[in-house]
Amino acid sequence: MAKKQSKGRQRVEMVKMKNDSNLQVTFSKRRAGLFKKASELCTLCGAEIAIIVFSPGRKVFSFGHPEVEAVTDRYLNMPDPRQTSGTMQLIEAHRNANIRELNIQLTQVANRLDSAKKRGEELNQMRKAIQSHCWWAFPFEELSLPQLQKLKTVMEELKKNVASQGNHLLMQRMNTQQFLMGSSSSGEIPYETKNNIVFDANMMPAGYSAPDMMPEGFSAPNMMPPPPGFNHHPEGYNYPNPLGYNPGFGRGFF
Repeated sequence: MAKKQSKGRQRVEMVKMKNDSNLQVTFSKRRAGLFKKASELCTLCGAEIAIIVFSPGRKVFSFGHPEVEAVTDRYLNMPDPRQTSGTMQLIEAHRNANIRELNIQLTQVANRLDSAKKRGEELNQMRKAIQSHCWWAFPFEELSLPQLQKLKTVMEELKKNVASQGNHLLMQRMNTQQFLMGSSSSGEIPYETKNNIVFDANMMPAGYSAPDMMPEGFSAPNMMPPPPGFNHHPEGYNYPNPLGYNPGFGRGFF
């Protein structure tokens, strides 16, 4: 895309403007510049100046150093230098010195004001640039509708993530507490059976007793007598009798 060429700064033709709006704006700008130059001339050179300007709207504006009235009176009623006393000259000199000091202060304040305005414009531009990138950091009142909608979506997603992470941490904490309570509930060491099954005596409820496996009405004396050659040795039927002959030794149980 071709770059648009501007006309740049052009020389203004020194003729009276026909547009009343442009004429009033130009008058205000040029008047301020004229008074500023006159103030600088008074400060740098100690000159006494009186300026009276009538606007296109017939309003009067004036600038004077030390005063407009003093300069105009001096111009209209120019006294004879030989009739001026020394006391009046001292008073005039003192007054001029005070006025020069005030003009210097006024110029310094005006310069600081111009610098502050420029700095304010720079900060405003920086603020706009930052707002375009970090818009979520600004108050809600300064956000547009699309920005508010986008911020709402992001906040809802953040809320879901926070809730999910909180539930995850809560489950971890509950599992850890249950594990610690289960491992510290008893100090007894469980024993191991022949089938490698770990049994914990604390698993049985309090007051538990093994049920009676014998049928009702059963009595030990009514048992059948042992077969011939039965050995009462606790090792079993086919265990050899160390005191003598055992007819059942060497035979199978069946």
